[in-house]
Amino acid sequence: MAQVVDGLNGRANTLGMVEVPQGAREAAGILDGAFRTQQSQVQSVISLGDQLEQIQAARNALAESGAGLYASVGAAALPASSPWFAGPWLPLALVLVSVGALALAAWLQRSLAALRRAADQQSQQSERNQQAILRLLDELSSLADGDLTVQATVTEDITGAIADSINYAIEALRELVTTINGSAIKLDAATRQTQALSTHLAKASAAQSKQIGAASESIAAMATSTEEVSGNAERSADVARHSVDIAHKGGDAVRRTIDGMNAIRENIQETSKRIKRLGESSQEIGNIVELINDIAEQTNILALNASIQASMAGEAGRGFAVVADEVQRLAERAANATRQIEVLVRTIQADTNEAVVSMERTTTDVVGGALLAENAGAALEEIEQVSNQIASLVQNISASARQQATSSQSISRNMQVLREISSQTAESTTATSTSIGKLAELAAQLRKSVTGFRLPEGSGSVSGEYPLLRTDESPPADATAKLRRVSGLPG
Repeated sequence: MAQVVDGLNGRANTLGMVEVPQGAREAAGILDGAFRTQQSQVQSVISLGDQLEQIQAARNALAESGAGLYASVGAAALPASSPWFAGPWLPLALVLVSVGALALAAWLQRSLAALRRAADQQSQQSERNQQAILRLLDELSSLADGDLTVQATVTEDITGAIADSINYAIEALRELVTTINGSAIKLDAATRQTQALSTHLAKASAAQSKQIGAASESIAAMATSTEEVSGNAERSADVARHSVDIAHKGGDAVRRTIDGMNAIRENIQETSKRIKRLGESSQEIGNIVELINDIAEQTNILALNASIQASMAGEAGRGFAVVADEVQRLAERAANATRQIEVLVRTIQADTNEAVVSMERTTTDVVGGALLAENAGAALEEIEQVSNQIASLVQNISASARQQATSSQSISRNMQVLREISSQTAESTTATSTSIGKLAELAAQLRKSVTGFRLPEGSGSVSGEYPLLRTDESPPADATAKLRRVSGLPG
């Protein structure tokens, strides 16, 4: 009984019992106290039997003492023939011995009578107590089989207080068994539901761990891609800055080209003016050549007339004829020279006209080129502005890419930590599910431990799905005989 109470209190669970609530423990304590009271009263009955045996032994000892006394008196009569008893002392000694023997015999008789009366009373009381105990044991014989419907009869005998205590303990045990059974049923339902939830949570945690692992891999790949994008953005920023420099240089070159085209246009315009003046001068030269040609023709005519006059003069005009011939040859040479000059002047005029036309076309082309260069300069300025904007945007993109790369790395680390936490959660959930399964087994064992008890109608029977005993165990066939052997009473 003490082991059962200790098992219910959770102190020394040698019987494999489950710790019960405080109210059940108090009821078990009351039952244990009643059992101890009953045990002490049984021990008192046993001690009365021991006292009876001691009285019987004292009676036998007194009988043996009386026999010894009579033997001593007989032995005292033997040396009467001795000289010491030969005088008047012998009758006195005999009288004294007789008186002492009679007094001792009377005292022994009274003592034996008192002992017999006490022994008879004790025997009758012991018989009544034994009958009351046997009646109580018979009434409680089915209690060992878990029958809590028994009720001990309360009498005025020694077992009255024991029966009252046992009835109180049985009532407390009924409440305890009912409470344990109800708690076991609720605990079994709760553990089953919790185990199902834990199993579902374990599966969800495992799936979450897999998803977090996949997300971690994706984030790691995204972090790598972001780092590559950041590197490409930095290189693009360098290219954009280089493009800005090239656009600056192109703008400067275009501006210098525009300045050069403007200078060329001015030079061409100045050259065109000079060529025009050269054409005008060639025209004047042509006029002068025509004048010289007219003079040469007139000189030739005059030389021909002088030659004719010299021939008409004869010898007197021979020297004049020579002069006239020379003048004529000079006039012819002058005419030939004027014709050549005229040809050259015409060629110069034609070339001058062509040069003027070419210079005008060149001037037009230069003006168009200058306009194109100006347009190119404006376009390069726009390109320069756009390149600056692109460089600024690319730098911002590069900074954002670096920040995203850093954030991606941080997210990747956090996801790794979250993955480890999720794995630990899955393992803890699995362990929790296993523990809850063990708790369900303990709840089943707790319910099993009280299933064999039979309660009165209206209290609810706890017999059902689980048997009280294992298949290799069975209750004793004669619980009354067992209790008698434990108490030391005769059968």
